[in-house]
Amino acid sequence: MSSRTESQRAPIALAAILFAALLWGTTGICSKLLNGFSITDPIAIGFYRMVLAVPPLAAASWLTLGRGLFSVTRRELLTMFLMGAMLALYQACFFASVARTGVAIATVITLCSAPILTALLSALLLREWPSRRLLLSLTLAVAGTLLLIGWQSQPVAGGGSATLAGTLLALSSATGYAVMTLAGRTIAQRSHPLQTTTISFAFSALILFVVALPNGLTFELRAEAWLLLIYLGLLPSALGYVIFVWAMRYTPATVATIVTLIEPLTATVLARLIFGERLSATALAGACLLAGAMLLLFTARRPITQNQEAH
Repeated sequence: MSSRTESQRAPIALAAILFAALLWGTTGICSKLLNGFSITDPIAIGFYRMVLAVPPLAAASWLTLGRGLFSVTRRELLTMFLMGAMLALYQACFFASVARTGVAIATVITLCSAPILTALLSALLLREWPSRRLLLSLTLAVAGTLLLIGWQSQPVAGGGSATLAGTLLALSSATGYAVMTLAGRTIAQRSHPLQTTTISFAFSALILFVVALPNGLTFELRAEAWLLLIYLGLLPSALGYVIFVWAMRYTPATVATIVTLIEPLTATVLARLIFGERLSATALAGACLLAGAMLLLFTARRPITQNQEAH
């Protein structure tokens, strides 16, 4: 595909990632509602999300690709397995971190360190070197996320050791997300987004099933809980990740992780509308910084990453 075509689709890809992040921003609200139905095991929620997303993804892939769904090289299959494993790691470590440090600290560490880790790994592995505009956007996005989530910090039970363990888990979660993003970018040009998402989700569901089963995984849930889980499986999971994987064809990995920082802003706004949670002046300032970071990315006229071979 020509560089001109890629540059034309870049703004659409950014908008697609933004839409996916908006969908992901609703997962926290759904999780809180699910807790009201006595579904408190976060690993189980992650498994339900993945396993409910696989059937519609497989059906869409079969209708679109036919037997091409199974046309995958060994290297691509290994990459998709890596994506599924990292997706499972991302969810499991994040939820475990929340249990040890609280929502605010776990979210801040995960969401703020993920773009930084992605930028470092992109430079080392993919030779995508960030421009000044991208570095400025990254700085604004991280600062905005810290302000946005930091205002709702809460005491942590368990003391220093629990906090240290939770911090390490959050960093592991961010690493899983960063590696998943980079792995998806390496095969984005060679495999169809539906194929990549379907197979990686199947791997992730299998891994999460193995982890959740010893904790007493059950399928006897209330109808309202199943409706929420079906929503999580269809929209934030299936649709959101298909859009994200497609957009990775035309978007550098670092840029993609920065745009997904709009997720906590979405969650904060929804929490205000649905649960009446108030936004402080600090949170509003963080939202403005995030908006500024997004504006920098969407108004870029020149490449926001540079390939090492160009120097």
